[in-house]
Amino acid sequence: MGSTFRGPFIVVTSLFFMWGFITVMVDGLIPRLKDVFELTFLQAGLVQFAWFAAYGLISIPGGNLIERIGYKKGILVGLTVAAVGCLLFYPAAGTRLYPLFLLALFVVAGGITILQVAANPYISVLGDPKRASSRLNLAQAFNSLGTTIAPIVAAGFLLSDKILNSDQQKLLSETDLEAYRLAEASAVQGPFAALALAFLLLAVLMGLSKLPRILGGNPDGGYAKVLQNKRLRFGAIGIFVYVGAEVAIGSYMVNYGLELGVDEVIRESAILSSMAAIAGSIRGISLEGIDTKGLIGALLTFYWGGAMIGRFVGSAVMNRLAPHRMLGFFALCAAGMTILSVTSSGVLALLALLSVGFFNSIMFPTIFTLGISELGDLKPLGSGVLCTAIVGGAIIPPAVGALADQFGFALALILPVLCYFYIQFFAMRIANAE
Repeated sequence: MGSTFRGPFIVVTSLFFMWGFITVMVDGLIPRLKDVFELTFLQAGLVQFAWFAAYGLISIPGGNLIERIGYKKGILVGLTVAAVGCLLFYPAAGTRLYPLFLLALFVVAGGITILQVAANPYISVLGDPKRASSRLNLAQAFNSLGTTIAPIVAAGFLLSDKILNSDQQKLLSETDLEAYRLAEASAVQGPFAALALAFLLLAVLMGLSKLPRILGGNPDGGYAKVLQNKRLRFGAIGIFVYVGAEVAIGSYMVNYGLELGVDEVIRESAILSSMAAIAGSIRGISLEGIDTKGLIGALLTFYWGGAMIGRFVGSAVMNRLAPHRMLGFFALCAAGMTILSVTSSGVLALLALLSVGFFNSIMFPTIFTLGISELGDLKPLGSGVLCTAIVGGAIIPPAVGALADQFGFALALILPVLCYFYIQFFAMRIANAE
């Protein structure tokens, strides 16, 4: 990367870190807000729907906006919208109006969506096009670093006092229960106001930064022209299936472990018990007396942490190895590890599925940069299409869950395997075109 772009790259990469950090902080506070509301399972399920709906509804308009106003102003809009969303949590907690809570969540997700649409392609064009995948992998690695650190901060500073479960709340009198819920509401209002200020501070710092304007003007064609590009269309499917597979495996890892019956396996295995202890110390939780769900949940740290490590590794390796070749290899490894998991048992089954996190690592940034590589000044519109495809995270996991209900996880996890095979196909298609 030339010295001309090194400064802007550092500025935007720091933004990746901060929005990853702040997003997880928001996620960490949401359980407390959910505790304030008396929710049915349907209402609780609307939380994920509100989040992923933002990607489906905001990405395309966001791409149009950024094409008109440029990357930097698009980033500023995203940060401001996210700040407004955080501020909406304040009255949502105070009034305990669940629709307002969902609106606040949607607005925050909308701001993050605009940031994704603007920052991902901007990183890809800051330097040599041949190293675009390497740069975006590095930036996304710092995003993952932010998401890894945030739970530690949340556990230590924001969520340290005890949250009562539903059974414990039933033991309280009506007066005490109302007082408890009001206290829970007020406990999150301050942190959400602080998060809003953090987003606004980032916007001010970004506004003061000198970032080069890279868009060349007003290219003709719009989305009609963008969607004619086969690489973009195949890349959008790749993003859809990647996000769906990653979220599905992460979401059902605990249930899968329970189906395997790994309770005693984890406690008796030196490898898994050590990993659980390390994860517990990272997340600031004690594993003494914790149930099987808690143990497997702690091990999930390695699934998501593996993605962070893989992105740092991938960024370095891609300077020597063609991105599409590395993408194809990692997709085959992810599929292979998933197949190994469902055809084995005990320690091996769990370790194999946890390792998929490492192989997931480079997929999003690499598919993204390959998908928009031929679009020139239409990259913001291509980014809007690819970010819309993130709705795969709202569609594929329920499909895996439905299969698991009917046939068990051994068959249900074949769906993520098919997703990884498609990504390998996409990588080979790029290889054949070059």
